[in-house]
Amino acid sequence: MDTPADAPTLRALLARRDLRLRLEGGDDAFEDGALDRPLRWVHSSDLADPTPFLSEGLALLTTGTQFPDAADASVYGDYVNRLSTRGVVGLGFGTEVVRDGVPPLLIEACRAARMPLFEVPYRTPFIAVARAGAEAIAAQSYARRSWALAAQRAISLAALRPDGLGATLAELARQLDAWVGLFDGAGTLTREHPSALEPAAADELRSEVGAVLRRGARAGSSLRIGDTPFSLQTLGRGGHLRGVIAMAAGDLDQEGRGVVTAVVAMAGLALEQQQGLDRARTLLRAGLVHALHSDDPTLARRIARDLWGGLPSAPILVAMTDAAAGRRDAVREWLELRADERSGRLFFGRGEDGLVLVVNPTDADLLEELAERFDLRIGISDPSAYDVFSRGMDQARLARDRGVGLVSHFADAVGTGVLSIPPSAEARTVAEAALAPLVRHDLAHNSALRETVSAWLANDCSHEASARALGVHRHTVRARIAAAERVLGVDLGSFPVRAELWAALRLSS
Repeated sequence: MDTPADAPTLRALLARRDLRLRLEGGDDAFEDGALDRPLRWVHSSDLADPTPFLSEGLALLTTGTQFPDAADASVYGDYVNRLSTRGVVGLGFGTEVVRDGVPPLLIEACRAARMPLFEVPYRTPFIAVARAGAEAIAAQSYARRSWALAAQRAISLAALRPDGLGATLAELARQLDAWVGLFDGAGTLTREHPSALEPAAADELRSEVGAVLRRGARAGSSLRIGDTPFSLQTLGRGGHLRGVIAMAAGDLDQEGRGVVTAVVAMAGLALEQQQGLDRARTLLRAGLVHALHSDDPTLARRIARDLWGGLPSAPILVAMTDAAAGRRDAVREWLELRADERSGRLFFGRGEDGLVLVVNPTDADLLEELAERFDLRIGISDPSAYDVFSRGMDQARLARDRGVGLVSHFADAVGTGVLSIPPSAEARTVAEAALAPLVRHDLAHNSALRETVSAWLANDCSHEASARALGVHRHTVRARIAAAERVLGVDLGSFPVRAELWAALRLSS
């Protein structure tokens, strides 16, 4: 992150020549960054266990009155370990007050715990060390506030540029000195600054963003990919997320969070303003679907040519799907991006019974990708022309409703014939009424006319084959068929009558 001044550290405190502090072992003994941890305060105490009164990130000063004169290494070791566990970043020992120098056992204990130990000479009062720490902390706090004000001013000016959203994100990346990316409501990375992520990191980040969008709740979250921490901030309101801002930055301080909050508010406002335009575009697309349904593509062709590069060339596949209300925006945004990429090769719009998509057969892979990404059921028509578009919509609707997988083609969905189509309630009622005389006769006389008629029709009206199927004599079958004719009042020697009866049996089963 770009900060106007260095954060207070123990190394910076020790570098103050006016304090004349001396680090035991020298800087080379602490190459693990122990001297560069943030210093949040300087405190003094001679308690044997001051840890209940200390906070993390603190440098402790002591004169050593708590240590006994006896050479007991465990006393020093336990003391230093307690400080290290509490998060103390360094220990200062005031010499020539109680002791002539720093106790060797204390030096050994600090070296074992990797605790920086420095000598505070007699002529340097503890209050001077504490004041120096406080001044550094105050200077850093002022610098951070000044940075935050300057950053927010720069971001506000960026928002006034022609591509305000893109300029705002670029300015945020510059201010944080970190990668910043914008994902739309479909989970697609649409903008990033300053450069592209590694493919593996981008895939993992995209997966996490997709999970955040599916939850649909406004939230901030963080994750780590390899050695890089990322922060995520959702855009939009709960249940109607418009996207996610991702930043390759870990925990931000209060000023950093304030800058990010300002950007999130600006980006959210820009996306909400875009929603009005999206709504108008959606209504226009729906109107063109209605025009295509009339099997006259003239109007749709003219408008689509001017706005989207034209309609897909015939022959076309008509597809139909639907998404839950909370995901329609994400689906639409994803399709808008694909339509921009494949100018004139994809058209979509909402119809009365779902989302209608039009592609050329060579672009059918897009329908597969859509189904997998959003877990949608999609029905696809046979290849057809625009002058029979309404038939294509009917085929797509039937394939969607009858398909067994995410993507179903009309030819596969109706491969078993006309009578495989699920019957309507009205058709089933008519069928049961046609068979009711047989059912009543069987109940009254304990006969099997309905079963026999069904077996007889299924076996091509052969008495011999029907008898074998039923396990009775062929004369029994002949007699039952004659009885069925009388009960129904029909001539089963007529093909139309047989067809009607066969359809009724299938529809009522």
